[in-house]
Amino acid sequence: MQHTPRKPETIAADRARYEDHQRRGLEAAPSAMPQPSPLPAPAPEGVIWDETVPGGWYYTARLQKGEILRLQANGLGASASFAAWREGDVTERQNLPDTCKLQWTTDLKKGRVVFSDMGRVLYSIVEDSAGANDALSGGMPARAPFTPAFRSTRENMILALAKLGLGKRDLPALLTFFAPVRVDDRGQFFWNESLLSGQDWVELRAEEDMIYALSNTRHPLDPTTGPDVPALTVTRMTARAVQQDDLCRNATAEAIRGFENNARA
Repeated sequence: MQHTPRKPETIAADRARYEDHQRRGLEAAPSAMPQPSPLPAPAPEGVIWDETVPGGWYYTARLQKGEILRLQANGLGASASFAAWREGDVTERQNLPDTCKLQWTTDLKKGRVVFSDMGRVLYSIVEDSAGANDALSGGMPARAPFTPAFRSTRENMILALAKLGLGKRDLPALLTFFAPVRVDDRGQFFWNESLLSGQDWVELRAEEDMIYALSNTRHPLDPTTGPDVPALTVTRMTARAVQQDDLCRNATAEAIRGFENNARA
């Protein structure tokens, strides 16, 4: 296909439209996000079950709409690489590029939502003690030779997909909790361990019936070495009433439209 050069004035007009759209999006976003959730975590309420995911292993389960999933680290080095799909149609999955673009941030923490690739809200981050979650760099890649002591995120997620009846092509970009990845002045990723306490926790509220998979493996940017990774505690809790002023539902115009899409599904 022959390339047609664009005129400078056309490029300038497109940039102006984008910057205006960005400005209006940022003005509609909250000027300040809520304070981090308290430490230590309060006792969970309405527990349906809980599980311990050892370091180096993966976990899969289902979550019904409105239910709460708590993930808690049991030491520094545990990180939960997380993927989710809508249970009624697993071709609909979490979409981190759209999630970041629509909320004008890669800083996904308490008060933010995660969108599916159909423009619906798949789950909300309703509690978060550290705000140290990575939407950019993914999990540990596969290494050779494979050993149980050095399981990778990639290998774990492929095993998890098989358990869910899915394949490699169904794996979306992963959101990793308890991973304090930041960007320095040179645009380089770095690991800011000062954001973590070793007992951090998040709670996710399912906005659709969904299935999920997570891998508790050391993050590739974590400077700590060795096979020993602390366990994660995974707790499923009953649904709670959602208030009219719920921040996750009202933080941005895009989130409001996402929940409107949920209502039409």
